[in-house]
Amino acid sequence: MHRPLSAITGKTLFRIILVIFWAALLGALLKRDYFIETLNLRETRVIQRGREESFLGIYFQNERIGYVKNRLSPAEGDRIALVEDAYLRLNILGEVHPVHMQVRAELGRDLLLKNFTFQLTSPFYRMTAQGTVQGRNVLFRLDTGKEVINDTIQLAAPPFLSTNQRGYLLSKKLQPGDKLKIPYFDPVSLSGQDTVIEYQGRAKVLIHGRVHNLHRFTETFSGLHFDSWLDDEGKVMKEESPAGFVFLSEPEFKATDIPGTGKEILGAVSVPVTGRMPDPNGLVQIRYRLTLPADATFDLARDRQSLTSDLLTVSLEPVPGPAAAACAEQPAALATTPYIQANNEMIASQARKITQAETSAIGKVRSLAAWVYANLEKRPVLGIPDALTTLHTRMGDCNEHAVLFAALARSADIPTRVAAGVVFFKNAFYYHAWNEVCIDGRWLSLDTTRNQIPADVSHIKFVDGESAEMVRIGALLGRLQIEVLTASPAEWERKQ
Repeated sequence: MHRPLSAITGKTLFRIILVIFWAALLGALLKRDYFIETLNLRETRVIQRGREESFLGIYFQNERIGYVKNRLSPAEGDRIALVEDAYLRLNILGEVHPVHMQVRAELGRDLLLKNFTFQLTSPFYRMTAQGTVQGRNVLFRLDTGKEVINDTIQLAAPPFLSTNQRGYLLSKKLQPGDKLKIPYFDPVSLSGQDTVIEYQGRAKVLIHGRVHNLHRFTETFSGLHFDSWLDDEGKVMKEESPAGFVFLSEPEFKATDIPGTGKEILGAVSVPVTGRMPDPNGLVQIRYRLTLPADATFDLARDRQSLTSDLLTVSLEPVPGPAAAACAEQPAALATTPYIQANNEMIASQARKITQAETSAIGKVRSLAAWVYANLEKRPVLGIPDALTTLHTRMGDCNEHAVLFAALARSADIPTRVAAGVVFFKNAFYYHAWNEVCIDGRWLSLDTTRNQIPADVSHIKFVDGESAEMVRIGALLGRLQIEVLTASPAEWERKQ
């Protein structure tokens, strides 16, 4: 997500922050979960090596921007204590944003997760999640700083957390091409997903001028691919994640030496466009030719989008009239969730206040969208967006806009989704989040960062949902190509 590189003020202010690279990075740091039947005699060596702190330098486009510190040690009750700290300095459009993440966990001797505490701190944001595992259930407590939420997630199997000491994985004597499918719990999105890991065999890798003969693994998670290289003791020597992030095993003095601001991140994940892109504000329909990765699985032929081979048509929806009613039988789009707290009394009270003069569904949507657009300072917030925190802070990027509108609209009995994909701006497409509401049996798009109902046809939707779905867009980073083909001018007033 993006804002212009030139200085802009007032209503023309447009800042979109990319949540996908962030989710992908968090996944690379925290989502290291492998199917393990039992640990063999290597267990003692894994723990012994873990007693010594190990460090991974984090690089973006060959510049060090942070580090990860890991430590394993014996704990009471025949358990293993895991300590993981990550620190980053992210260059967002020339501004440096320090980010600190902490994981404290207890694991069983089989490395099954027993309990955890996760904390994320960045400018304008702080959250803590704590959880305990009971069989296949994870009971967690989420503290957003404005609300405490208690809930339970049920997984397909007891979850694992792993570290950069993975000798147990090599003990399985995998052969090149062997694959394992694993259910896991992600403490960032507080959700479960499946991940697949494949052993690629040996590979020679150059790290800081030295050639290492390492074991290579490829991990697939929500369409994202992570590569890891392990030495014979199971220590992670190198990892690569989407969006150009690389993790290298380094001594402490080197990993913690962050020399400068690093490369600007958002421009690196924009999608260049071929063909002439007209002003989308005057269009009712447009066609694109999309080139997606061969392994990408997205349902693009939905709602206002139609797909024929690689040709995508996006059509502007007509806005329902005042007699149109909100859709019935949409429980998921009316639900309260840990990050879209539609049932919270402060959210409900604000929604009632905004819509008190409205009697129609579309009137409520217009009032809520206008209020979110006018009352949120548009600025980067590096964290997991949640509606209640956003209502308090009154600031955020497109993600905060989208979750706050979703919570307010759901509280007003308007079925609402968070959509994610790309949007055109300044000669390229950038990753973005917006909303959809269901009225008169159809989904209507809207963008509260741009004050658009419906959202213009430069919005290309790939997914809808919350963090667990939105992270899938990371599979397109650096791999999506868009060509503009034809466009039709407006035949009716955009805002009826």
